[in-house]
Amino acid sequence: MAAPRSDVERRVVVPAAALLLLVGGIASGWLIASWHRGPGDDSPEAGFARDMATHHAQAADMSFVILARSSDEELRTIAEDIVVTQSTQRGIFMGWLQQWGLPQASARPRMAWMPGHAQLAGSGGGVLMHGMASEAELARLRDASGVEAEILFLQLMIRHHEGGILMTRALVALTDRGELIQMAKSIEDGQRVEITHMKRMLDARGAKPLPSLLE
Repeated sequence: MAAPRSDVERRVVVPAAALLLLVGGIASGWLIASWHRGPGDDSPEAGFARDMATHHAQAADMSFVILARSSDEELRTIAEDIVVTQSTQRGIFMGWLQQWGLPQASARPRMAWMPGHAQLAGSGGGVLMHGMASEAELARLRDASGVEAEILFLQLMIRHHEGGILMTRALVALTDRGELIQMAKSIEDGQRVEITHMKRMLDARGAKPLPSLLE
């Protein structure tokens, strides 16, 4: 008789199962959408796919850093889920661009597809996408260890997720393509759950999140 799963194991299995269902649903929507003309190179859909792929890549990179610095089981579960989920979604974004006959990179400015993006373009840290960590913040994370590294990772990742939510909401307001709306809403739902968990983990370490991008 198999041993019952722990809470941590359930948190890994459930997101993984949900991700498989999402990928299946998106694949179906993708096939249907392929019968229609794809978005143009300067469209919100193409811009979102490219920029969210970059956004997700940084989240995976930060997660790999904390996996090398923390032995906390719950924190490692969150980091591992971010790597798996966001790497899979990133592959879907790249697949969409290929299906639409568009290059994965563009000469257009990042975030040009999203209203209000210009407010970030002149930041001293060069951060051009909502919620992304600056090079200085990434360097701090790489240099940190122990609880200090865990707190910094949680703070940066909460803000990173909030930035991703702002991007998904903007896309939903700009597109009528069902497969993109489904993906955007799934990203927001999943990242809201993770934000709740990460805030609780921060509180357990006597720390607070960075100023919220959603308030």
